[in-house]
Amino acid sequence: MDTAVRSLSAFAALCILIAVALNLFPQRPASSSANAEPRVVRVTDAPTAPVRLHVPALGLAADVLPLALDAQGALDAPAFRDAMKVGWYALGPRPGERGPAVLVGHRDAPADSGSTVVRSGRDTIRNAVFAKLGRLRLGDVVETELGDGRRVPFRVTAVDTYPTKDFPTARVYGPVPGPELRLITCGGVIDANGHWDSNVVVSAVAVT
Repeated sequence: MDTAVRSLSAFAALCILIAVALNLFPQRPASSSANAEPRVVRVTDAPTAPVRLHVPALGLAADVLPLALDAQGALDAPAFRDAMKVGWYALGPRPGERGPAVLVGHRDAPADSGSTVVRSGRDTIRNAVFAKLGRLRLGDVVETELGDGRRVPFRVTAVDTYPTKDFPTARVYGPVPGPELRLITCGGVIDANGHWDSNVVVSAVAVT
């Protein structure tokens, strides 16, 4: 087999991997609303599942909830009553496995966890677990604590903000050669409907 044929075969295999990944991963970023009850996933092999997230640069230590997709196919997020917890996309890779392990959290939440966010300048909201996520810098360390007590460290390689309407699904959720992490929250500016118009995505690679 000559070089050109081998290259085409490798490219075709990569396209298949991406197609498979996009069927397994969310087709849309996390919803900015959490009025509906998220569907918590029962995990198998609990000792290797993430239970806590540690971000020393932000002074953050948060419990992790295993979640899936909402009814619209978007990445589910914790309910507002759990606004200080992080959701893990439990149908994807676990931290330390090959591929991007995806963790999502709210930037803000209603002061009353049973109400709806109103971002109109009135004091109706409070900071949530990922309020400071965009302050992370390249090289900062993020650790995921697993059910058996082990910690899997990652090093931040990128902090990006993407408009929600143009969210790069393949770039964020697609296959990668080694263990990586994606931390996702709302960002950008508040639109006319009172919603954040973008998503902050922190990418990190496993520390070996």
